[in-house]
Amino acid sequence: MGLIIALIVGGVAGWLASLVMNRDASMGIFWNIVVGCVGSVVGNLIVGPLFGVGGSVQEFSLTGLLIAVVGAIVLLAIANLVQRGRVR
Repeated sequence: MGLIIALIVGGVAGWLASLVMNRDASMGIFWNIVVGCVGSVVGNLIVGPLFGVGGSVQEFSLTGLLIAVVGAIVLLAIANLVQRGRVR
């Protein structure tokens, strides 16, 4: 059950991050899920040590969703930097 929740929360987090970063038109649902799940890992690596807060996408919580969205935004900002030479 945790994997299904992780995929759903990862997809929502990736979709929200792609809306914030104006990349929604260039990404499909598969890449939204990938970006959201990888963003969750990135977010936990960044936010966890800084604020002492941890979140998981395997069990739904608003903290886990917020951390996944922040991590996905960071991931998309890095991808924009590499592809376009600018963050946005």
